[in-house]
Amino acid sequence: MKGRPLSAEDRARLETVIGYQFVEKERLDRALTHSSARNAKGSNYQRLEFLGDRVLGLCVAELLFQTFRDANEGELSVRLNQLVSAESCAKVADDLSLHEFIRTGSDVKKITGKHMMNVRADVVESLIAAIYLDGGLEAARRFVLLHWTARAASADGARRDAKTELQEWAHARFGVAPKYRTDDRSGPDHDPRFTVTVEVMGVAPETGTDRSKRGAEQVAATRLLEREGVWQQKPAGN
Repeated sequence: MKGRPLSAEDRARLETVIGYQFVEKERLDRALTHSSARNAKGSNYQRLEFLGDRVLGLCVAELLFQTFRDANEGELSVRLNQLVSAESCAKVADDLSLHEFIRTGSDVKKITGKHMMNVRADVVESLIAAIYLDGGLEAARRFVLLHWTARAASADGARRDAKTELQEWAHARFGVAPKYRTDDRSGPDHDPRFTVTVEVMGVAPETGTDRSKRGAEQVAATRLLEREGVWQQKPAGN
């Protein structure tokens, strides 16, 4: 969808897909409006995204706390970081086919594909915020539980902290510690993007990008571990 507003038919179809009927329909429209859309200034999803990120974090943290009763703080943090990452949120967006409903400007050619992953992730967070504002925390929690419970129980969530794993592997293999370098910080203050490179003497470096410096370090460490065969690489598309 380009810049045109949601039709009543589109809105009803989307409400069926997400399992929530909005009282104030404009909240749903705003949650799906990218800043590039015509006349979107002041009515796009950026502020909603900020709130939705926090609501999602709370609901997922609560889910993990109740599900993994023997897990320590470190393991819970690893699982949380994975489940609220841009990659996980974008997968939820893809499951719901949200790209069919996002309003964008003519300069945004395609929302599907890995290069637009952050847009799809942002829309999921803004949608969570819109549900929260319209129906309260219980409504937002139901949406999160519906789409994150199975992900929380997946085998991938059991992976150790990537930085810790890389530290131990690098020390055992080469007798050195990994070094992390921040290459770039972009985006607005409320939604920054960090790009970090990790170097281990003896192997080629790897780079990761995420919404926090620590998250980018985790992405870079994960890529290096997968490339070197320490961790099994995730199948493409997963």
